[in-house]
Amino acid sequence: MTDSTPSTKAMPSPDGLPRRRKPLARAGALASSEEALADLEAAAFEAEAAAAEAAAASAEPEIEETLRQRGLRLSSLEIARKIVEAAEDKKAADIVLLDVSELTSMADYFVICSGGSERQLSAIGDGVAEKLREEGVKPIGREGGSNSHWTLLDFGAVIVHVFAPPERDYYQLERHWAKAKTVLRVQ
Repeated sequence: MTDSTPSTKAMPSPDGLPRRRKPLARAGALASSEEALADLEAAAFEAEAAAAEAAAASAEPEIEETLRQRGLRLSSLEIARKIVEAAEDKKAADIVLLDVSELTSMADYFVICSGGSERQLSAIGDGVAEKLREEGVKPIGREGGSNSHWTLLDFGAVIVHVFAPPERDYYQLERHWAKAKTVLRVQ
């Protein structure tokens, strides 16, 4: 079944059966075969892109980073700065950020601030907890309340003290931790 003309050649195929290549009649045919090859490659590329697009459309959407993962990624200083921002948003007075990492193993930072009334103390504590919850950081514990005039929020590496002014003057935490480095003070 092989053709005896010199212009055709038998080509091997994957299934082992001979295939025939069509003879090239002229030099222009070479150019048109290159164009045809380029067209085939372009069509294959478009088909591949369409298949990938269809697969992406049918696949489940990528899940964004969870809040917990985002919270784990934040450093203790970033958490402390977000706490200071949240306290500022709630109009806390005399905000101090202390670096106590060299002095104790219980925390890296203390944030100390004051509120003018019981209602403001509660709003500051709630605002700090809510802002950090949005970042994926939940408080380990919360002690006190607005009626005790001192609220403590424990975020592990950062501890927040929200005082009424008389209690802040009485306990004087800044003086107690005087060797701590003051990172930030907002009056």
